[in-house]
Amino acid sequence: MTAAKKLDEQSLSSSIIRSVQIEHYNIPLAEVLSDAKHGDHTHFEVVVMQITTSDGYEGSGYTYTGGKGGRAIFSLLKDEIKPFILGKDASRIGQLWEDIQFHLHYVGRGGLVSFALSAVDIALWDIKCKRLNMPLWKVAGGANNSTKCYAGGIDLNFSEFKLLNNIQSYLDAGFEAVKIKVGKPDSREDIERVKAVRKLIGDKREFMVDANYSMSVGQAIKFANEIEPENIVWFEEPTIPDDYEGYSQIACQTTIPLAMGENLHTIYEFKQAFKTAKLGYVQPDASNIGGITGWLKVAQLAYANNVPLCSHGMHELHVSLMASQPHAGSMEVHSFPIDQYTTHPLKIENARAVAPESPGTGVWFDPVLVKAHLTKQG
Repeated sequence: MTAAKKLDEQSLSSSIIRSVQIEHYNIPLAEVLSDAKHGDHTHFEVVVMQITTSDGYEGSGYTYTGGKGGRAIFSLLKDEIKPFILGKDASRIGQLWEDIQFHLHYVGRGGLVSFALSAVDIALWDIKCKRLNMPLWKVAGGANNSTKCYAGGIDLNFSEFKLLNNIQSYLDAGFEAVKIKVGKPDSREDIERVKAVRKLIGDKREFMVDANYSMSVGQAIKFANEIEPENIVWFEEPTIPDDYEGYSQIACQTTIPLAMGENLHTIYEFKQAFKTAKLGYVQPDASNIGGITGWLKVAQLAYANNVPLCSHGMHELHVSLMASQPHAGSMEVHSFPIDQYTTHPLKIENARAVAPESPGTGVWFDPVLVKAHLTKQG
């Protein structure tokens, strides 16, 4: 046996997945947050997967929900995926990504499978980065160690007074770009709120709006044209994400660039969106597109289509992914405070989010902080 072959066999045996632990957390929000389609958020769920290899490397991966479906993701990970990956080679991330997809393809193409796969994939990347003794932003691309960002509020239920106070808190925290929810039954209320926020933040700061796919194509066109004077950077999810032709119609009849991506859960959906929807910005979410591997696949599509790459939620992880890419647009700093429960809270410097420098993904949940919210483990 050659020395190279012995080395390969030793490497394989050391990277075998030895144990898997899954945890479900139900974390209350400090106040009710609302948007036009999902309604009231009173809590969010985090499903964590811990993977340990035969030589002792530990990787932490996770996904999250807005308060619904987390137990189903937990069950999928525990009952289907955990037994499937035990004994597999943790270093073969791309192959495991494909294998899990097609292991469950018939019953779950996209949807819950994409959420569950995300938790697995992020844990495997955590191990990969630790083996390399490098931070994720370098391993994923290395373009930069920080990214442009904005504060994204879930604030449709806020009075105008409270909305403006909330926006001011973002400015006080160092943000130079903000996003608000729109989609009220009476669009005139939305228009007044948009005008009020623009007046507060001034002409130079960036301002985005998000309808959470609550409008018809006609309503979206009318609304976009009415708020056009307020210099809006993008109009996010004006209508249902499946209606790619509808997005194209809106884009052709308005001047505000369109953005979406958080509700696309397969690379093929993104491919169709780039082909048809005439997007100005794309927003993949590593928690539901198959983790880091899936997110980087979308990043490559965005690069090839010359569309700025943004993100949705999960800022504690996306900061490293966004920083890694040369065509990064702006990262959403989300209202779900997941990083209040991690060991490395997000750091903002000069209106930019700074990626962690520690080996791994930089996202590890503090067991003391999350312990009270654990509901299931297996």
